[in-house]
Amino acid sequence: MKNQLNVMIVAGLALGGVFGLLGSMVRSRNLQAAAWGIDGVGLVVATSLHTLRFFRRGNDCVAAGFLVFAIGEGVMLAGTGATLAQSVPSFAAGTALWSAALLLTSIPQEFAIWIRLIGVIGAVLFAITAARIFWGEQVLPTASPLPFFAYPFLVLTFIGWIWTLLKTG
Repeated sequence: MKNQLNVMIVAGLALGGVFGLLGSMVRSRNLQAAAWGIDGVGLVVATSLHTLRFFRRGNDCVAAGFLVFAIGEGVMLAGTGATLAQSVPSFAAGTALWSAALLLTSIPQEFAIWIRLIGVIGAVLFAITAARIFWGEQVLPTASPLPFFAYPFLVLTFIGWIWTLLKTG
């Protein structure tokens, strides 16, 4: 059973990383929505299972981080079928929650230092993105430099989580 959960977590994080980046790079809105839909579902499943894993181990802070991430990703899923401009409110809420989640998973010493540093950098970049939107700026999910250059830090964090799971699992 433990191996099945690990496989589902790894698969969800990998799908989230690949399809999330793909969605930020394609021009077709239909392909973008499909990619982000797959990304979102994969990440909600993976981070929900990770929540249970860390909660059972007694690491409540990291468990809370994965729970907050799942909630943020769920909020973002609500905007996936809308136009980019219409998705901005859910995107802002989701990036704010991603930022909090990355801090909650990166501050405790659960993961290797390189994973934690990448997570903190991603958290700061997503916090800036969310703050700009909350301040009234129209920042689309595909805007550059932010959030576009924050996504690689998020995916590298996923890779670190996968690496840790494979190493310890």
